[in-house]
Amino acid sequence: MMRTHYNASMRIALGSERLLDTTTLDGTTVGIVCNPASVDHDFRHIVDRLTMRAKTRVGAIFGPQHGFHSDVQENMIETGHASDAERKVPIYSLYSDTRKPTPEMLRGLDVLVIDLQDVGTRIYTYIYTMAYCLVAAREQGLKVIVCDRPNPIGGVAVEGPMLARGFESFVGLYPIPMRHGMTIGELARLFNDHFGIGADLDVVPMSGWQREMYHDTSGAPWVMPSPNMPTLDSAIVYPGTVLFEGTNVSEGRGTTRPFELIGAPWVMADRFAAALNRRNAPGVVFRPTVFEPTFHKHAKTSCGGCQLHVTDRQTFKPVLSAVLLTEAFLDAGPDAFGWREPPYEYEYEKLPFDILAGTDETRRQLERGMKAEAIAQSWEASVEEFQKVRTDFLLY
Repeated sequence: MMRTHYNASMRIALGSERLLDTTTLDGTTVGIVCNPASVDHDFRHIVDRLTMRAKTRVGAIFGPQHGFHSDVQENMIETGHASDAERKVPIYSLYSDTRKPTPEMLRGLDVLVIDLQDVGTRIYTYIYTMAYCLVAAREQGLKVIVCDRPNPIGGVAVEGPMLARGFESFVGLYPIPMRHGMTIGELARLFNDHFGIGADLDVVPMSGWQREMYHDTSGAPWVMPSPNMPTLDSAIVYPGTVLFEGTNVSEGRGTTRPFELIGAPWVMADRFAAALNRRNAPGVVFRPTVFEPTFHKHAKTSCGGCQLHVTDRQTFKPVLSAVLLTEAFLDAGPDAFGWREPPYEYEYEKLPFDILAGTDETRRQLERGMKAEAIAQSWEASVEEFQKVRTDFLLY
């Protein structure tokens, strides 16, 4: 795989850096939606930078799933509200008894600034935290500024099933494909205008970012956006392998390579990987491996399976690869493999796999024995329609 290494001429300017280079926030009390990844090129956190501004006051901090400090490991554990002892401001969790800021949380604010790192996948909840913030701000007549950040897996490729009506959840509020190919600022525009939220929204775009850039070719800083997204490699495979959260197969949580290591106790790794590699999936090699998760599914139990090694980012199709994997697990243990039972995230009574896929059709296709390549072809028409819709909201 060819890698382009960072050099000074490639440095982009993040939306937050461009915003804080202006006087836009002078004289305002700001609410900031952020987490540890909300840093600039010098790894200075946006809350620290706002606090240092003489003419700007931080009135409240809002944290997404996993918390403001991103210290909550389990993906479905809600976090409580707190107070920032150093800055003397409340920290409100938007993954708690509410997903949407309440009027009381927003009281006294002049503007809500959102600076979150998305990873380019429909089910990543930070984009819906943003959507709920837009709704709450519209209801309270509050301005929202979204600071744009790179889509770490690029802004060109779009792939996967479209969210179907009736499958809306906090891992999928709007009909977009699994891999959407948009930045968080572009999604803010799409949600606000196309899907009708109608908030007073400004998006501060980046400068220098190009759609074909992956995170490590953009020069942007990488800080884990969530506890199980440690590296860009994790993010590249995530649009597909996140589907295994909806099965009894380990998606690698509890290992140092979440979403890259996929396996289960009943699988013979060598035979399993060989069968996968015979399918010639584009841009990826399935290396046989055995691993033992330290926590989560199959904790302390040896799991056979594979690690996904992406050899060509331009041709790799993460969702197709995950459907191939699911097909392989069904073949390797038809009596052992299973779909996780509801509920998902405490509240959704549909099968978790269907909630994650955004439809029950992908599961039904697999159960009917349809091959992964044919399943992927069934997405193409809706992906093409989405490509047309998103054009009006692209910034780069």
